[in-house]
Amino acid sequence: MRQWTAALLLSGVLASGTTLAASVNGLDIHSTSVGSGPTIVFVHGWTCDESSWREQVPAFDDDYRVITLDLPGHGQSDSPADGVFSMRLFADAVEAVRAEAGADKIVLVGHSMGGPVIRAYALAYPERVAGLVAADGQLDMRGFGGGRAGGAGAAAGGTPRPTLSREQREGMIRGMFIDATAPELRAHILQMMLGAPEATATGAMAAMFDPANRTDGIIEAPALAIMASTGRMPDLQRTREVIPQFEAVQVPGTGHFLMMEKPAEFNELLRGFLDKIGF
Repeated sequence: MRQWTAALLLSGVLASGTTLAASVNGLDIHSTSVGSGPTIVFVHGWTCDESSWREQVPAFDDDYRVITLDLPGHGQSDSPADGVFSMRLFADAVEAVRAEAGADKIVLVGHSMGGPVIRAYALAYPERVAGLVAADGQLDMRGFGGGRAGGAGAAAGGTPRPTLSREQREGMIRGMFIDATAPELRAHILQMMLGAPEATATGAMAAMFDPANRTDGIIEAPALAIMASTGRMPDLQRTREVIPQFEAVQVPGTGHFLMMEKPAEFNELLRGFLDKIGF
C-alpha cells in the first residue's frame, strides 16, 4: 500500500481531486472526489474535517470513487447562521454531496460522531445506502447519552448548553489518545479539532446528544462497526433489533482515531466489508 504523509495528501491527492459544489439550506458544503467506480463517502467526526481520512483516500481511490466532505460548521464548509446543528442537517449535507456527485448507491463510512450522521442518513435516504461502516462510532442510538441534559432542541430555544472552553475541548481530545498515538498524529488531530469554531464544538455536541436521535428506526442495509481498543463493543443481539445485518470488530492497540493510527488494519477490514457486500 502506498504511504502518504498528511502534507502530501492534503497538497496532492485532495488538491488534485474534484471539488463538488453542493449546498444545503443555503450553506456551501466543501467536498472532494477522487478516483472512479462505486462511491464511498467518508464522514468525519466532531470538530474534525476531511483530512481525518488521509490514510483511506489513497488506499481506495484506485478501485472506488472516494468522496470526503466537511460537515456544516466544520473545515471549509459554511456554518448555520443560527448556530443550530442536528444530525438531520449533517445527513442532508451528505445527501447534497451525493446528489451533486451523481452517485446512485453509496457506502458511508463515519468516524465517531460520523456514526450517528450516517445512521441518520440511512434512515432518511435508505434507497441510497449500500452499506454503513462506523469507525469507533454509534449506529444504534437508543439510550445513547440518556444521562446527558440538553441537546439540539435546547439550543433551538430551551436552556442553552454551556459553551465548551478551549481547555475543556483540549482535555477531551487528549483523552482520545493512547500512549502509542504518534506525536505527529496527536499534533494533527489537536490542530484540526481545536481549529473548529466554538459554536461548532458546542452546537455539534448538542446535536449528537439530542434525545430526538434515540429512535428505533430499522436500517436494512448491511453495517459494520470497527471499534478502537478503547471503545465499547456493541451488543450484537440488541443492535440487530434495529440493524439486522450488523457486525462488529475491534482493532487492538488503537485509540479513538484508529483509522489513522492503524490504517493498514482498518483499510483491510473496510475492504473486506466492501467485498462481502459485493460493492
